[in-house]
Amino acid sequence: MAESAEPGELRRFLLESQPLRGQWVRLGMAWSELRAYRTYPPPVEELLGEFATAAVLLAATLKFEGTLTLQLAGSGRVRLLVAQCSDDFKLRAVAHHDLTDDELPGFADLVGAGRLTVTVQSDTTTARYQGIVPLAGANLAACLENYFASSEQLPTRLLLAADAAQAAGLLLQKLPGQAVSGEVAGAQLQQTWEELQAGLMALPAASLLGGSAEQAVRQVAGEHDCRLFGPTTVSFSCRCSVQRVADVLRSLGPLEARATLAEQGVIVVQCEFCNREYRYDAVDVEQLFAADASVQQGSDAVN
Repeated sequence: MAESAEPGELRRFLLESQPLRGQWVRLGMAWSELRAYRTYPPPVEELLGEFATAAVLLAATLKFEGTLTLQLAGSGRVRLLVAQCSDDFKLRAVAHHDLTDDELPGFADLVGAGRLTVTVQSDTTTARYQGIVPLAGANLAACLENYFASSEQLPTRLLLAADAAQAAGLLLQKLPGQAVSGEVAGAQLQQTWEELQAGLMALPAASLLGGSAEQAVRQVAGEHDCRLFGPTTVSFSCRCSVQRVADVLRSLGPLEARATLAEQGVIVVQCEFCNREYRYDAVDVEQLFAADASVQQGSDAVN
């Protein structure tokens, strides 16, 4: 199956007369670029695609400049999944596993027992939020729905799909703080919410992966008056840089850095997300800590 040549795209939508909203996303080229640096067995690839898609859908709920990190740590064949998405929808993700290409385990065997962690870090302040829930559910979407129910108290339903060519997802939420007055109005809201959930669960994975946002939202919303907003681009982008790697080495301190250098001859730091290598020889290491020493009046301490 050919990989997508279309850019990744996020579309928000809401019901005009009900406090219900949603997001649709398809990763497009971001999915192809994300996997250009690593090869995964099909079950891991599918799970990673769903995981990266979920990170974008969750990042779409951010109300400030920052980065959302979604992490799954389990006892199964996939030991770790990490996906990061910024408020401007720059995405990266990676999976650690011990699966071979000919194995086809289900979700429970892939993740085992463990936890799902959502971390939101502001770019402009020191504000940081973290929610942690146990892995509980038959698939990744169910685990994330459990997160929203227990950590956000926000009724949420998700549909996620991924294959070798594409990754996509759709999220529905019932908004808080918008109480509907009257028993009839409340019953109508609940009925609409149940209809949208039914529409979501009836949406075939093939339609989610290959159809348009308009088609997917219409299948979910049915005859309800729904407003679909314009597209926002989703792209792959790794946040690694010379400065970030230098900060990691400084955190080791000069003694440990020099000891590593003496043992290995060169310090090599490789980004897990994009496989870019950063190499530091003896001259690089001494220059790195000499710059710190000039600022800190000769102290070896790294603050």
